[in-house]
Amino acid sequence: MRALSMIRPVLLVAAPFLLALGLILPLVRFETLYFFDQTPSLIEIVVSLWRGGDRLLAAIVALVSIVLPLLKMVGISAEAAGAGGGAGSLFYRRVVPHLSKWSMMDVLLVAIVIAAAKTTGLADAFTQPGLWCYAASSMISGLLHSLMGNASGPK
Repeated sequence: MRALSMIRPVLLVAAPFLLALGLILPLVRFETLYFFDQTPSLIEIVVSLWRGGDRLLAAIVALVSIVLPLLKMVGISAEAAGAGGGAGSLFYRRVVPHLSKWSMMDVLLVAIVIAAAKTTGLADAFTQPGLWCYAASSMISGLLHSLMGNASGPK
C-alpha cells in the first residue's frame, strides 16, 4: 500500500501532462497517393470539423475528447488533494465514474479509422505519438480513479 501512495503523485502529474500531449501532438498519419500526407492533432481535427461546417460533430468530439477528460482530471486531482469535502467529493463520487466509462472511446474510434483507411486502399494510416499519449492518459486516470476508490473504501 505504501508503494501506491508513493506512485500516486507521479500519476497525478503524468495523466494531465499526457492528456495535453495527446491533444496537441498528431494522432494519426494518413498517406495518400504516396506523396500527400496529413498528421492532424485532436485539436486540429475539432477545428477542421468546425470550419468545414460540421459544427455539431465538432462540438460532440470536443465534448467527449477534450472537455470530459479535463473534467475527469480536475475531479481526480481535487479528490487527491484532499478538497474532497462537500461538492468536490460529490462530483468525484457521482460524476467521475460516468466519465471513466467514456475514457477509451476516442482511442477506439481512431483505431477504427486507421483500420478503415487501410482496408479501403485509399490511404495508409499510421498511429502517431498523440494517440499513445492520449491512451496513456486515459489508462492512468482510470487507474487513479480505481486506486482512489479502493483507498477510500466503499462510499
